[in-house]
Amino acid sequence: MNKAYQTNMITAITNARVFDGEHVITNQTVVINGGHIHSLGGVVPVGATVIDAQGATLMPGLIDSHVHTDINGLYDALRFGVTTELEMMGHWTAQERKEIAERHDIADLRSPGMGITPPGGHPTEYMPEGDFPPEYAFPVVATPDEAVKFVAARVAEGADYIKIFLEDGTAVGYPGLPVLSNEILLTSVREAHRYGKMAIAHATTAAAAHQAIAAGVDGLAHVFIDRPDNVGEIVAAIAASGAFVTPCLTVNSTAIGHTAAVLAADERVRSRLSKKWLDALSSAMKTYPQGNMDDVFANVIDLHNAGVAILAGTDVSEPLPQFGGLAHGASLHHELQLLVAAGLTPIEALRAATVTPARRFGLTDRGHIAPGARADLLLVDGDPTTSISDTLSIRAVWHQGVQLTTQS
Repeated sequence: MNKAYQTNMITAITNARVFDGEHVITNQTVVINGGHIHSLGGVVPVGATVIDAQGATLMPGLIDSHVHTDINGLYDALRFGVTTELEMMGHWTAQERKEIAERHDIADLRSPGMGITPPGGHPTEYMPEGDFPPEYAFPVVATPDEAVKFVAARVAEGADYIKIFLEDGTAVGYPGLPVLSNEILLTSVREAHRYGKMAIAHATTAAAAHQAIAAGVDGLAHVFIDRPDNVGEIVAAIAASGAFVTPCLTVNSTAIGHTAAVLAADERVRSRLSKKWLDALSSAMKTYPQGNMDDVFANVIDLHNAGVAILAGTDVSEPLPQFGGLAHGASLHHELQLLVAAGLTPIEALRAATVTPARRFGLTDRGHIAPGARADLLLVDGDPTTSISDTLSIRAVWHQGVQLTTQS
């Protein structure tokens, strides 16, 4: 285990501007005792380690609501103040999950295990390139009965939720991919709910999003990249369903052809990432060059204005050419900037990476600053509640009350 952190102790963070996950609050002293927040305001305990946070903002550790990760990804995420990554497909053993939960030098993890896709369906198109280990071979679902067994198997493995792919390849550069039948989709959602699990759909087009919502999914892991004439009807259906949307504007941006080279050139990012990840950030997927970010921004703000819960996520995975423009940790800060560019206020964007995903995923111990909450915290210079790019000016990170002592 990486030992670049302090052992748990009583710590008082004083003189900070505090964003508690919802609002900026007046209490400017936060006391950490062990792995949890002990108090807000009040007297600094005798013997506490005092951190003067004058000029800085303290907020909950960030939550990336859409990743595909590994140990290195979890490590990079934490260095950027992303204390929890919500995976949307991956392969972890029960022992690996247990070890992650016990570590303080990497972000926490939730995962559905592998996702539901038909033979030849997304993301199996990436497999022939040989960039993935054998254990990532995709189990596929061809019938409703197989969907029943698939969901049961994922639940038995400890899945936190169930992931369903509805991808015809249009947005990912492989048009004409096989797509799940509606009967399999309905069965998958029903079975997820039967086990008390959320059903979350990968849907990158408006038509797929509409189909997923009609089937009763609890969340959309992407915002649709196109903007059809009936977008108002689709937005209304999503709002009426109560489902959340994780736009992943960072991945839409790189799919359309924009790199994140400006982010990669920022010293606050360069100092925390390896060259391979900086190179990945500086490239772009270019799988949907006909797209327009103004349309994507309009989709997001329409959903937001309709009352749909917006969660911040990136869809970051590996530093491979086909996944360019993304990096663990850094891209969530980019996502916050893009959410603000779309029309959310900085505070609304910060909620999308803290309290909102915590509530939607049942993570009641995090995403907010309050007595008894898990001490996953991020201290940044400046005021990201008014200037969102200040989230990258990282002064300190705490994970379960343990402060990282190196940030590079």
